[in-house]
Amino acid sequence: MSRSKAIIGLIRPMRQLVISRVSITSYEQNTMTRYHLHTPASVNHLQDHFNKQTTSHDVETTGKVKSAHNVSKKVKISDFVTTLVDLDDSKESVYGALDAWVAEEQEFPIGRVKTALITLERKQQWHKVVQVIKWMLSKGQGVTVGTYGQLIRALDMDNRVEEADRLWVKKLSREVQSIPWKVCDIIILVYYRNGMWKELVKLFKELESHGRKPPDRAIVRKVAESYEALGLVEEKDRVTEKYASLFKARGRYGRNPGKEVAKSKISQ
Repeated sequence: MSRSKAIIGLIRPMRQLVISRVSITSYEQNTMTRYHLHTPASVNHLQDHFNKQTTSHDVETTGKVKSAHNVSKKVKISDFVTTLVDLDDSKESVYGALDAWVAEEQEFPIGRVKTALITLERKQQWHKVVQVIKWMLSKGQGVTVGTYGQLIRALDMDNRVEEADRLWVKKLSREVQSIPWKVCDIIILVYYRNGMWKELVKLFKELESHGRKPPDRAIVRKVAESYEALGLVEEKDRVTEKYASLFKARGRYGRNPGKEVAKSKISQ
């Protein structure tokens, strides 16, 4: 019996030690499991949050920079136009200011120049418009049919109709079969405004000879009135009858007829 008790006495401490070690091991495993399951998720969450904040900040900053850049460009153009308007009309003054304006540009700023031209036209600074376009053309920039049309209109508005007519004859008149009606309409209006009836009907006949039909009744009306002014009533009736359908259709280049009539009265 004494031997059995001794053995039992040895077994109990060993069992307690095993249980204790199992508990410690279990606790460590649970702790490690919790660490591996929760810590990365927490880190990822923080990382995602940081990335979102950074991205949001970058987008906001970029937007502000672009906005400031656009505002800066508009302000610069506006300031330069004001400077041009205040300058005297001498070629040296205007060309010098334009050269200085684009001196720091790596490429010719055609977009900004066109914006400046639009602003000058709105201010009815036609002499400056002529100077800016001629300066641009002298740089070999903006050499298009549209630019020449814009120059012809500006010359006429600056009371230089003879120069406008010479420019048309020299640069555009040989290509009437392909020049856009919008540009043809400019020179037709120049002739009409200045009572140049012969030049107007001659141009219109040439356009017709190439099979080109006027896109709106405003042009037909100017032609008809030109024939009447020349005493050619039969030609007036012919044109009016030939293009009668235009008087039932929409206005210039598909615009509303009412607005077209109003604009025509203003321009005349």
